[in-house]
Amino acid sequence: MRSKADHTAAIVQDRRAVLVVNTRSRRGRRHYADVLRLLQEAGFRLSGVHPITDPSRLRETVVRALSSEPDLLIAGGGDGTLSSTIKHVAGKDVALGVLPLGTTNNFARSLGLPLDLAGAVGVLTGGKVADIDLGLCGDRPFANLTSFGVSVEVAGTVKPWLKRIMGRSAYPLTAMTILPGHQPFRAYITADGRRHELLTHQLNIANGRFHGGWQIAKDAGIDNRTLVAYQLGSGKRLRLIGETLVRATTGKWRSLAGGPFVTGTEMLVETDPPMAADIDGEVRLRTPLVIKTIPNGVRVMVPQEFVDR
Repeated sequence: MRSKADHTAAIVQDRRAVLVVNTRSRRGRRHYADVLRLLQEAGFRLSGVHPITDPSRLRETVVRALSSEPDLLIAGGGDGTLSSTIKHVAGKDVALGVLPLGTTNNFARSLGLPLDLAGAVGVLTGGKVADIDLGLCGDRPFANLTSFGVSVEVAGTVKPWLKRIMGRSAYPLTAMTILPGHQPFRAYITADGRRHELLTHQLNIANGRFHGGWQIAKDAGIDNRTLVAYQLGSGKRLRLIGETLVRATTGKWRSLAGGPFVTGTEMLVETDPPMAADIDGEVRLRTPLVIKTIPNGVRVMVPQEFVDR
């Protein structure tokens, strides 16, 4: 595999890339023509252009796109699209270029990318290749978050039209409609030899820095070999609603050292009762589960100021 410096030079100089865009994402269909125009103006030589109209065909589309052996796979879509794409790029001599076309764009935010298209394309031409961590839940890699509880129901309930109108606020709004009938559960997290017990409606384990479009903690990172587990509220529904609204409206998240967080490179998660996991928007697997980091698991294009550990 090339060095990151050589890989960066190849992308910046040769502009050999392939494009995959989820035209079912919040902004994918609306901005598809803009994406093509901006990449053409930036001088990219696209060996393939692959619009995705059926999400069930994402895997075969990405595999087909990679068959041309590009230096850069440019993916446009939301966090679900990017997380599904990243599995096929991980460990390969190809970098992922991110065009944030989703609702919350947690992955793009964790990388410090501009959320406008022109700015994101600018990173592809003037940024650098970095290798960042991935999470691994059971046998499934993920970029951002594995969660348990209310979010699993939200992922299957939130309406596409509400996401289009409300953006990232659609998720807490949907959660508040589900919460009155939701039962709290007990979770047990074992990390670094210590077992933590909590009663909650929602447990999150993050690899990235953002959840729901808001920062988890000021010192959380996507390239620090550390997973962050935290609950929203407790077993009390009103506390969960209050905490969610405060964080959503103020964006004030505490330091990992000062907040109710469990951190580690590997965690055993058990729940009573056993629960399904929401892995970057896909409901898969059931507890108990081992969740860990894959250090430097995938190459991505990031801004020059991104700190690559």
